[in-house]
Amino acid sequence: MPEIYGSDAYSPKEIAERIEGVGVRKANLPLLPMAALGVLAGGFIGLGALYFNLVVSDPGLGFAAKRVLGGVVFSLGLILVVVAGAELFTGNNLMVMARVHGKITTRLMLRNFAVVFVTNFIGACGLAAIVALSGHGRMNGGLVGESAIAIGLAKCEIGMAEAFFKGLLCNLLVCLAVWLAMAGRSVVDRVVAVIFPVSAFVAAGFEHSIANMYFVPLAIFLAGDAGPEALSWSNFLVNNLLPVTLGNLVGGAGMVGLVYHLIYGRE
Repeated sequence: MPEIYGSDAYSPKEIAERIEGVGVRKANLPLLPMAALGVLAGGFIGLGALYFNLVVSDPGLGFAAKRVLGGVVFSLGLILVVVAGAELFTGNNLMVMARVHGKITTRLMLRNFAVVFVTNFIGACGLAAIVALSGHGRMNGGLVGESAIAIGLAKCEIGMAEAFFKGLLCNLLVCLAVWLAMAGRSVVDRVVAVIFPVSAFVAAGFEHSIANMYFVPLAIFLAGDAGPEALSWSNFLVNNLLPVTLGNLVGGAGMVGLVYHLIYGRE
C-alpha cells in the first residue's frame, strides 16, 4: 500500500517518484501519439485563453475582479491537459527530474521538448485561426475582439528581459500546479490543485509561451493588415516567444524540477 500523506494525498516524495515515472513514459512515447497529444494541449491552453479574454473584455469588472476571475477561467486549459491527457511543453519541463536521475537520456528529453513545443504551436495557433474565422470577436459589441487585439499587442511590446522573467515566474507556478495535481487521487483533487497556482500567474500578468501561441496569432488574425506595426509575426517570435520560452524552461525545469530532485530525488 502506498504511504498516505495527510488525509489521502500522495506525499511529496511519492509525487517526485510519480513525476519521474511520468517523465519516463513521456520520453518513450511514439512520435505520432506525442505529436497528436501536443496539438491537443495547444488547443486546450487556447480554450483557456479564449475563456480568459471573454472575461477581461467586460468593462463592467474592476481590475482585480478581471484578473482573478480571468485567471480562474484560464485554468480550464491546464485542467484539460492534466485530466483529459495531453503533452504540454511547459508542464513537461518537469521531465528534467527523470533525466538527472538517469532514467531517460538527454536525447529523449529534448526530442519530447522539441516535438511538443512545435505541436503545441500548431494546436494553439490553429485554434486562434478557427476562432478568428468564427466571428467570436464580434461578441459584446466587438469588445471581445478589441480585447484580444489589445492583449496580443501588449505582449509584443514587452521588453525581452521583462518577458524572460515573467516567463520564469509563470512556469514556476504552472509546474507547481502540475506537482500539486500529482498529489491528488481524484479528478476533483486535480482540478482544485490546478486552479490556485494557475490563476495566480494569470492574475499577476506573467507570460506562458503556449498561451501566447494563441493570444498573439489571434490578435494578428483579427487586426489584419491594418494592425499596429508591433503586432507582427517577427516581433512575436523573436521579442516575445523566444525569451518567454527560455524563462519558462528556467522556471519549470530549474526552479521546480531540479530543486525537488535535490530534495527528494537523490539516493
